[in-house]
Amino acid sequence: MNISIPKERRPSEYRAGLTPTGVRLLTEDGHTCLVESGTGLGAGFSDEDYIAAGARIVYTGEEAYGRGDVVLKVARPTLEEMDWLIPGQTLVGYLHLPAAHLSKIHLLLDKRITAISYEQIQRADGTRPVLKPLSQIGGQMAAQMAAHILQNNAGGKGVLLGGVPGVPPAEVVIVGAGVVGEYAARAFLGMGAQVTLLDSNLDRLQTLAATLPGRVVTLVAHTFNIERTCAFADVVVGAVHNAHERTPVIIMRDVVENMRPGAVLLDLSIDEGGCAETSRPTTHDNPTYIEAGVIHCCIPNLSGVVARTATHAFLNAAWPFIQKIARHGVREAIATDPVLATGVYMDQGKIQEHAYPHIGELR
Repeated sequence: MNISIPKERRPSEYRAGLTPTGVRLLTEDGHTCLVESGTGLGAGFSDEDYIAAGARIVYTGEEAYGRGDVVLKVARPTLEEMDWLIPGQTLVGYLHLPAAHLSKIHLLLDKRITAISYEQIQRADGTRPVLKPLSQIGGQMAAQMAAHILQNNAGGKGVLLGGVPGVPPAEVVIVGAGVVGEYAARAFLGMGAQVTLLDSNLDRLQTLAATLPGRVVTLVAHTFNIERTCAFADVVVGAVHNAHERTPVIIMRDVVENMRPGAVLLDLSIDEGGCAETSRPTTHDNPTYIEAGVIHCCIPNLSGVVARTATHAFLNAAWPFIQKIARHGVREAIATDPVLATGVYMDQGKIQEHAYPHIGELR
């Protein structure tokens, strides 16, 4: 099998679709790995590292896409990259297709692409093994991003997350107690902030209340609780995720307008559309904007700038699925692995109803 690893082209995206170690394992199994020159530089992998592992280096994105049976990506391809896909190809990555423009979905359908989304792969117990490591990283990064944005030199109101004796810590509200919310809470608590965690799942709140270090306030995510807690927050973190569809908007504009001037809103759900009505995507180069007096930070590829950690972390989780696809072929791998099959968004140009419940919108 020919397996292509093209360079990522989205802004501030330094992660790589496969490590040299992954290349070595695949080439030792008899597969051909085509790595675009410069693919691994942001994660600390040189072309020479890939060559030593058995890869063949190609020098354009068009060639990288055009020669692979399977394309291993990190982020969803740009429109230019989608034009380079060849009919019948298999595309694997964090594709977040429910949040993509319908024109891109139709382009993939027209090319009869088989699209496997890492973030959709789900075990029977509901856990998402390949999404989890990046959710852990994103949650931890939320605290360091918020700490910086609160500084005066970053446009913030000059608040230290942990406070000092005689000065109270920052008030942090986290909406969503999944993996992202849990790791965000751990990081904020570790920095001394006062944390309130909201979720609609009471069992989850009970578990985290018993296991999180430090004191955390837990509340059921009723609308009035979201409104009340956000009004007094220095930092609000949106960490909401709905499987197979766009993230629901649960932090409404009037809630944002009632927040403290200079407060920070970090929408970590933005790669699936965002959970705040006032959110729109930003980048690491231009991470914030102000709306209704609130500093918004909504970076879809938040972990893209800790590329070495993130690349190793997600590929540790993705490797069993990559190996199965390579060894058995795409068709057999999907047919025999029900966990992998949950990540199939479209199969040879046909949308899978389990992956996109609003399939009628595409017809």
